[in-house]
Amino acid sequence: MRAIIFVGSGKIAYGKLSQALDYGALTVQIAGDFDDAMIRVREVAKELGIYLVNSVNPFRLEGQKTIMFRVLEALGWEVPDWIVVPGGNLGNSSSFGKAFKELKELGLIDRVPRLAVINAGGADTLYELYERRGVRWNGGNVFMDPIIEYHDVMDRNAMKADTIASAIEINRPVNLKKCLRALEWMNGVVRQVSDQEILDAKAKVGAGGFGCEPASAASVAGAKLLRREGVIAPSDRVVCVLTGHELKDPTATVAYHTTDQDLFNQTLASRGVRKASHANRAVAVPNELDDIIKAIQLYA
Repeated sequence: MRAIIFVGSGKIAYGKLSQALDYGALTVQIAGDFDDAMIRVREVAKELGIYLVNSVNPFRLEGQKTIMFRVLEALGWEVPDWIVVPGGNLGNSSSFGKAFKELKELGLIDRVPRLAVINAGGADTLYELYERRGVRWNGGNVFMDPIIEYHDVMDRNAMKADTIASAIEINRPVNLKKCLRALEWMNGVVRQVSDQEILDAKAKVGAGGFGCEPASAASVAGAKLLRREGVIAPSDRVVCVLTGHELKDPTATVAYHTTDQDLFNQTLASRGVRKASHANRAVAVPNELDDIIKAIQLYA
């Protein structure tokens, strides 16, 4: 089979682009962002009969349900209190709601956890609609006017998603209604976190031995926010889902930990990141044995 990959211009993470190029996919780079690419890829798939595997594909969502099966398996089938997940195209959150509803109906679990979907502050359509404008699934009768109005605002103001968390840099999630359904089924909440909060959480996750891309760390930053708000209780059992490996977006990682101020400014400061509170800096030493030993003894 031949893979065809659509990417936007200028903001694709090199870790993702490198795989598409190296593995021989036909990579089509359009002048636009993820939302523009999503519109075009659906049109092209229909016109040319290409099979679309983005999360608009219902079979992909069925596969994503198994993430929750594995979570429950790891927890000995004891249902956690919270599932916290980054919100981009909203495929994961939609599928998680479906998974738990079906498990409950089958009698395999006795209760459903609560769901928290975390947007990046620079791509917070779900947060805007759900928490600020009161859009709900409402048993399948979604009131569309606030959604249409917000889309009109984005069009009039040429609003584009802008966050270091490239995997969730999406203003028009294709699974919006399905996510609203999941939020209703799981008594969910939606929050947004800044790029600063995302990168600080990412550094803490990395220090624990689990490398993740920035978008993944939104779940951890969101859990910390909900704990501060008192929404998540100290006794609650919380599962934060990390959706992508660190090597999918290494530039952000290096920029956060670097001593190169120009790289930090170019990559992070432009998005409102002012400090690297948990940076693990490289230690520069002369090429002398004694100096190297002293540095190790000092910092190790």
